Amino acid sequence: MELGLVEIYTGNGKGKTTAAVGLAVRASGWGLKVAIVHFMKVGGYGESRILKRQSNITEKFYGMNYFITTNKSITHPSVVLYEAGKPPAEYVAKVMRGLKWAYRALLSGRFDIIVLDELLTAVNMGLIEENDVLKMIRERPYNVELIITGRYATQAMIDEADLVTEMRKIKHPYDRGVQARKGIEF
Repeated sequence: MELGLVEIYTGNGKGKTTAAVGLAVRASGWGLKVAIVHFMKVGGYGESRILKRQSNITEKFYGMNYFITTNKSITHPSVVLYEAGKPPAEYVAKVMRGLKWAYRALLSGRFDIIVLDELLTAVNMGLIEENDVLKMIRERPYNVELIITGRYATQAMIDEADLVTEMRKIKHPYDRGVQARKGIEF
C-alpha cells in the first residue's frame, strides 16, 4: 500500500470486531498481509475458523480465561473484580506481551494492515497505557494501515486517527437476557 491510515472503531454498539475482520478479509482477497492481535480475548470465535485458512492473515490472542471489571454489580464465575487502577498483574503481563508483539509486527515490514482488537478497552481498564498506543500510532510506517477497536476511545487517540467510526447501541437482545449466540455474536 502506498498510504496507510489509522482507523478506530469504537462505541457501545455491536460490530467493531466484525468490521475489522471484514476489512481484514477484504484486504486478504487483494493479497495484502494482515496481522490481527486480539486483546482481552482467548479465541473460540467463528471468524477465527475461517481466518486460520487464510495464508496471508496472522491472528494472535492475548487475553485470559476470565473477564475483569471494576463493576461490582456483575457477578459471574468467570468474572474477576478489581480495584480501579489495579488490574490483575498476570492480565497486564499477558496484554503487554501482545502489545510488544504488535509493535514489532508494525515495524517489521511483513504486514500491510495491523488490527488491534479491543485495544481501546484494554487502555480503559488500565491494562495498557494510552501513551504506548499513541507511540505506536505516531511511529507506524507510512504504508501500514492500523485498525484499533474497542469501547472508550480517548480524545487523544481520536485526534491521531484518520477515520473514527462509532457503533452506537440503540437496542440489543442482551438487554432482554438473550445470551451470545454461536455464529452470530461469536
